[in-house]
Amino acid sequence: MENNEYLRIIYGDGTLGINGSNFHYIFNYNRGGLESLVIDQKEWLYQEPLPTFWRATTDNDRGNGFSKKSIQWLGADQFINIKDIAIQIDDKNIPLPLPPLNNKYSNNEQVQTARIIFTYQTLTIPATYIKVSYKILTNGIIDVNVHYYGHSQLPELPALGLRFVLPTPAIWYEYEGLSGETYPDRMAGAKEGTYKIQGLPVTPYLVPQDCGVHMQTRRVTIARNTVNNNTLNNLEPFYLSISNFKHPFAFSCLPYTAEELENATHQEELPPIHHTVLTILGAVRGVGGIDSWGSDVEPNYHIDATKDIEFSFQIASRKDNKINS
Repeated sequence: MENNEYLRIIYGDGTLGINGSNFHYIFNYNRGGLESLVIDQKEWLYQEPLPTFWRATTDNDRGNGFSKKSIQWLGADQFINIKDIAIQIDDKNIPLPLPPLNNKYSNNEQVQTARIIFTYQTLTIPATYIKVSYKILTNGIIDVNVHYYGHSQLPELPALGLRFVLPTPAIWYEYEGLSGETYPDRMAGAKEGTYKIQGLPVTPYLVPQDCGVHMQTRRVTIARNTVNNNTLNNLEPFYLSISNFKHPFAFSCLPYTAEELENATHQEELPPIHHTVLTILGAVRGVGGIDSWGSDVEPNYHIDATKDIEFSFQIASRKDNKINS
């Protein structure tokens, strides 16, 4: 992404548009999130990124009954309320520019930074809140911060993250972190390095379940060469990177959502692959494995829903993150 001197802001009737020389982002107030992420004329979103709380039930989860104990989070993963939207322009709060208030702005408003903060309410009993903040810099980089507010009466979380559904399947992804599939209780023996994974592999368990998590990641870069436009063929690969070099994160990059994996009782019941599901995780429950007949995950690898959880990362194009071709 090129470094520009300013951002151009467009205050739509139900959206906030942010433009630079080679990027265009749209935030939708009604849908509650980042609706469009276009870089170098390529769209990177199929739907708005939303908080995610569920992972597909593992054999060990099933054996110890964890999924039934935390079933509220499955519903919360699929439906959520938008409670508040706040906008800061050049670090100053402004009233939400809905009609007719947005009429006072021109179509060429120029600013240095823009931040939009979505506050979500979970459909759990009791409810709690999650804030997702996007700060856009003049070079197009987006600083993302996610803050989950703990509640003393909620059951343990299977996972906590932000889920991005990309329009088409990735051809590969590369990450800087630990080798192989890792979970909080499955990191022994993993080696730090840079690893490239072809396609979107899913571990072929007899019963589909959560898989493909990578812990202690500093950067993940996704490569695609297709778009949802049948007139554009034979595209050169194009790239998007998620990074946090100070505070590593976990992620998974799969062709299915947690619900699609959950609904399939055998591999052949998984749907055809249409999208890339990139989940950036601030917390993920351990997988256990002492046995599959009732033993719980060790206490250090649970996710306490009563405590606050916060994590952050940057979204950038390939030009802002080194990559091995």
